[in-house]
Amino acid sequence: MPAPKIPTVKLNSGFEMPIFGLGTWKSKPGEVGAALKDAIDAGYRHFDCAHIYGNEKEIGAALQDKIQDGSVTREELFITSKLWNTFHRKDLVRGAIETTLANLQLDYIDLYLIHWPMGYKEDEELFPRDANGKVQYSDADYVDSWKEIEAASRDGKIRSVGLSNFNKNQILRVIGAADIKPAVLQVECHPYLPQKKLIEFCKSQGIAVTAYSPLGSPDRPMAKPGDPELLKEPVLATIADQYGKGVGHVLIRYQIQRGVIVIPKSTNKSRIQSNIEVFDFTLSDDDMKALDGLDKGVNGRMVALKDISDHQHYPFTAEF
Repeated sequence: MPAPKIPTVKLNSGFEMPIFGLGTWKSKPGEVGAALKDAIDAGYRHFDCAHIYGNEKEIGAALQDKIQDGSVTREELFITSKLWNTFHRKDLVRGAIETTLANLQLDYIDLYLIHWPMGYKEDEELFPRDANGKVQYSDADYVDSWKEIEAASRDGKIRSVGLSNFNKNQILRVIGAADIKPAVLQVECHPYLPQKKLIEFCKSQGIAVTAYSPLGSPDRPMAKPGDPELLKEPVLATIADQYGKGVGHVLIRYQIQRGVIVIPKSTNKSRIQSNIEVFDFTLSDDDMKALDGLDKGVNGRMVALKDISDHQHYPFTAEF
């Protein structure tokens, strides 16, 4: 079966970003390289990475293998990475970008995001903790981090710049200080947490939105027994059956029809192939309304990081 042609979203930076890609959070070393190669063979061209995922070296090696064997060119690929919380301090940002470029074996990154607005204590572990296990914070300001990322963009190391897990007020604060406007906001987004107000705000600012955990992140590390399970919602099974599709297809298609970029994660070859098969059907208006009706408000957030909610830049106390 030929690979589908994936539509793109035109970013305010002038670059085109595929509306569908592969997420790599929780993709283990030893698995992620094969997954990336399978994805390229299936027609994926957009890959979402981050320093904290601990797998960028393996991703870089796999990318080079597929470029060198002629499967894909660098120009066809769209690679995202992110600045981790322990590198927010101004003097550490450029080094973090260079590390990611070296690990991914790339001359430039298509999109580079500040992963979270919260800074963590520098020069130690990626999750610096005190004797009681409490994460240690830095007073580094994400606006200062942004200015350093802008400088790397002007140097040609980064093509588009953006944010992840920021709220409306934090985005406005960056815009107020920025020479280069954020092109993308990446946030958790699925029918339990559809992010309607935040998406409308971003649209008004010319900022594209990427949905992470579009299937409700059932394998998230912070999952607890009794948490709601999006994939088991009866309405999803009913809608999927109408189209001869799976529940995952419906959740991915939901985002695409909203104009939201979507990055489902998998390392399973058949699942990677299956997830891209979302361009041969269209959800009806009634289906979209039914999915919107699953909204649980703030209780729909699966990745809340409540243990660091006392950080001065914690984003999820605002309405959106």
